[in-house]
Amino acid sequence: MQSDSELKVGSIMQRNVLSVEEQWPLDRLACFLTDNQISGAPVTGENGKLVGVVSLTDIVRYDSFPESKESPRRPHEYYLHNLDSHVAREEAANYHVEQDSSTTVKDIMTPMVFEIAEKASVQDAADTMVRGHIHRLLVTRNKEIAGIITALDILKAMRASGTDSGIGNVA
Repeated sequence: MQSDSELKVGSIMQRNVLSVEEQWPLDRLACFLTDNQISGAPVTGENGKLVGVVSLTDIVRYDSFPESKESPRRPHEYYLHNLDSHVAREEAANYHVEQDSSTTVKDIMTPMVFEIAEKASVQDAADTMVRGHIHRLLVTRNKEIAGIITALDILKAMRASGTDSGIGNVA
């Protein structure tokens, strides 16, 4: 196995990236995320272009703080408290989403996307996650989504290599 400094994002990324559409209502989004046991997904617009990222945290934040609907949030705040673990089915019931809500994914998504090239090192991915206070990066190739890498993917790679060489140490 390669050392962590040589390990490339493309060798550990998840290639099957599930995405959601910006016009989906929140109840459809919540079902999609919990049915697929994921905590977040990239958001695509009408033309299939990447327009943002959305997570279970965005749903909870929106439902819990209705006053935030009128006040704009700074982009980095969207990422500060993301969930990056699978949500158990019994926990999913705690995420209250109104049926027939007129609120869409576009209304609550993060309009900023953190990307990394598949040829980048895993060290670079870890550094980006730490600096951005995020748990996932979209992996791109020629400006197209090639995969996704999460903090858990990096931890699994470290465990498989049997090392703690300092991935993610930021000066």
